[in-house]
Amino acid sequence: MMQVTSATWESRDGRSSQTRLKCPLLEDLQVGQRFWSGFHTIDEAQIKAFAAQFDPQPFHLDGEAAKATLFSGLAASGWHTAAITMKLLVESGLPLRGGIIGAGGEISWPKPTRPGDVLAVFSEIEEVPPSRSRPDRGMIRVRSETRNQRSEIVQILVAKLVVPRRSDTTLARASSTSSDAVVHAAQG
Repeated sequence: MMQVTSATWESRDGRSSQTRLKCPLLEDLQVGQRFWSGFHTIDEAQIKAFAAQFDPQPFHLDGEAAKATLFSGLAASGWHTAAITMKLLVESGLPLRGGIIGAGGEISWPKPTRPGDVLAVFSEIEEVPPSRSRPDRGMIRVRSETRNQRSEIVQILVAKLVVPRRSDTTLARASSTSSDAVVHAAQG
């Protein structure tokens, strides 16, 4: 059963808010900004159904057989954890304008996801560079940790995401206004 609550975000100065950013553009994001997702409770039936279709290995399909494996019990596929992470990010975690568009990344699963785990995603923006070759976008780097109800990290995803910028006319107006303010300050 999917349970999603509204995301919380925190600015670099530590102020937090339950109010979700409304689809920010690149200029609205900053290094150190944090986002929390809603929650998803995973059960044995979900683990087995996903595994049967996409990762049919004994430690994902059969609790008894899984006891004799590295996992010592039934564990969700890492790809299942990744899929849940994506759903949480899309529905309540990272409210990026234009959607969450990946351009690469690294993923690891330090602990297995188990039946009964309640997962949530905690993300922090690590880089916010504008594109040098495409003025309409930038590429942010985000570290997302998927944690269970015991705050154990079950997945780490460091992703590069494409984020649109304000249009050239908006940027030109903002630049012009800033230049006017500098001129007025220098004259005044």
